[in-house]
Amino acid sequence: MTSRRRFISLVPALGAATLARAQAAPLVDPKDPQAQALGYTADAAKVDKAKYPKYAAGQNCASCALYQGKAGDKSGPCPLYAGKAVLSNAWCSAWVKRA
Repeated sequence: MTSRRRFISLVPALGAATLARAQAAPLVDPKDPQAQALGYTADAAKVDKAKYPKYAAGQNCASCALYQGKAGDKSGPCPLYAGKAVLSNAWCSAWVKRA
């Protein structure tokens, strides 16, 4: 049986390991089927406006309500791409204005 002291000593290590794994998430590949289905573009300035008329200047992952990275991060997690990170300057058709 594991002692309470041993358990408490492991909790910070497990938290750090989880955090490291989250930061090391691979970037979304624009050729990934999910990314293609959502029109993921690594640079929002290069979005095909004819194909995605919903796109407007200033929209990018960092300004999306789904983006879970911190302000100023180059990339961060997005629930649409499980286990992967999106670039903060990227865009996809699921973009929703942050409240």
